[in-house]
Amino acid sequence: MSKLKCGIIGATGMVGQRFITLLADHPYFEIAVLAASASSAGKTYGEAVGSRWKLAQPMPEKVRDMVVMDASKVEEVSALVDFVFCAVNMDKAAILELEDAYAKAETPVVSNNSANRWTEDVPMVVPEINAAHFDVIEAQKKRLGTKRGFIAVKPNCSIQSFVPAVTPLLKFGVDKITVTTFQAISGAGKTFTDWPEMIDNVIPYIGGEEQKTEKEPLKIWGKVEDGSIVTATDPLITAQCIRVPVSDGHLAAVYISFKGEKPSKEEILDIWKNFKGEPQELELPSAPKQFITYFEEDNRPQTGVDRTIEGGMGISVGRLREDTMFDYKFVCLSHNTLRGAAGGAVLEAELLYRKGYLTAK
Repeated sequence: MSKLKCGIIGATGMVGQRFITLLADHPYFEIAVLAASASSAGKTYGEAVGSRWKLAQPMPEKVRDMVVMDASKVEEVSALVDFVFCAVNMDKAAILELEDAYAKAETPVVSNNSANRWTEDVPMVVPEINAAHFDVIEAQKKRLGTKRGFIAVKPNCSIQSFVPAVTPLLKFGVDKITVTTFQAISGAGKTFTDWPEMIDNVIPYIGGEEQKTEKEPLKIWGKVEDGSIVTATDPLITAQCIRVPVSDGHLAAVYISFKGEKPSKEEILDIWKNFKGEPQELELPSAPKQFITYFEEDNRPQTGVDRTIEGGMGISVGRLREDTMFDYKFVCLSHNTLRGAAGGAVLEAELLYRKGYLTAK
């Protein structure tokens, strides 16, 4: 099987680096282009990144001598790839313009950025949960005037810890959710070396994060109607998002109430154990075999111990118990740069490929 040629737009940043490690030996895709800002263009990737390689894994040798291209030269990049992953550090308007330009150049975009998450005909997908939202792509192509170009995005990293656990419970009529997320510094593209202020510190504010955490699940739980994704109107979600001195991994403390009769604890545990989606059925390369793992121990999941479960693509849950104000409370954990960022986008691309949306030019 010949591999699709992919580009990584924003290749020098932390998420771009994570894309590189995930795609270096991927069975479906090969890295054909690394692109970044004009200041990095023309340099080898090793020169452009220099000492700013942020991951514990070493830089793959196969990319070290690749010459970085200018991401703004859309036609030049598009001529060399079948599709691109996008993870750029730009303002929203510039990202919208850039992603639209690639899509209109007939180069599909799988984006880690937030700019297009609320575009009504752009699917925002957790592959195990709402793959049906890919149906809206045909309407998007009509709007863009393209034959194969489109944009698909992944949700915010903070919600991917708790939304998988809540989703299979929606059938019981979830009424209200209160969630507090405890988010790693890599979610801001930082390490302790370049953000020493976070050592022995907690910051009770992350700009824009609470709005995303409260609203994005409702789009994921929405439906495709007449060429748009109609956002769900419930359950009601309120969130607090806190930055904590952890390198990787977003933890969420969740409180949940139901409209009618609540399920038993045994029912919930059984539902979580058996919850799976198309990635598991298709045995996609990046898919966790066990999507949700529940820990019986009172002190699990722990960020430092459990964030890499299923190669960092699984969701961990623990401490399910009845609450004095809500029906239940529990704790969730996901790896924010794997499941929450680059890994989630790669899994989404794998599903798009298997469903025929990503093809060779």
